[in-house]
Amino acid sequence: MSSQKAAPKKEVLVSERTKEENHLILFNDDVNTFDFVIDSLVEVCEHERQQAEQCSIIVHYKGKCEVKKGEFTKLKPMQEALSERGLTASIE
Repeated sequence: MSSQKAAPKKEVLVSERTKEENHLILFNDDVNTFDFVIDSLVEVCEHERQQAEQCSIIVHYKGKCEVKKGEFTKLKPMQEALSERGLTASIE
């Protein structure tokens, strides 16, 4: 027989993420115009015009910009629609 005592049980609180947050990222290219990118963000991502303009400037100068965040199932059709328009977008 072992003389070791069993360690007391500890309660562990686990934080659950009920909704995983994903990010739709738009990347810069040398092909599409500012107006085309802005119009695409307004139509596909439902941005206000000013928000779309700001995103296009960030994409131009930084190379990429998070244009939307949310559930993957909501972002996937947006990513596909942007890609169909010739824009480079991914979900991260």
